[in-house]
Amino acid sequence: MSDILSFTVGKFTFTVPTDRLYHRDGLWLREQDQRLIIGVTDYFQQESGDMAFAETAAAGTTIAAGDRLANIETIKVDNEVASPISGAVVAVNDKLQFEAEVINQDCYGDGWLVALEPTNWAAEREMLLSPMAYLEYSRAQAQEAGQ
Repeated sequence: MSDILSFTVGKFTFTVPTDRLYHRDGLWLREQDQRLIIGVTDYFQQESGDMAFAETAAAGTTIAAGDRLANIETIKVDNEVASPISGAVVAVNDKLQFEAEVINQDCYGDGWLVALEPTNWAAEREMLLSPMAYLEYSRAQAQEAGQ
């Protein structure tokens, strides 16, 4: 993994790897072999609580930015996760079917959600946040939430 940025609010420390881009909804995107691996951020998973269930769009599904990418249920909340970009789902993380808690254990590694082949990457990339911008954004969110 790359360098890690972090911040602490109250008793919680949140991490932000520098080798990927971020969406304000708490998603990360990392380029790999002309695909984009997408997962949830450390802030998202800590704020949401213990993962109980995760269901992603199926491989072969074509989705537009804003369409449902996944449903994630935790002890605290049910989250419908919208796709940050348009593309075709080319792989899903099969571990999530029986081990949704892997998201809590390794959200930037084994807890990824899907791999997408983007259809409008050049334009949609501009809507994402750099690691430092996401760090500042999520820090403000955490402070507002009273973490």
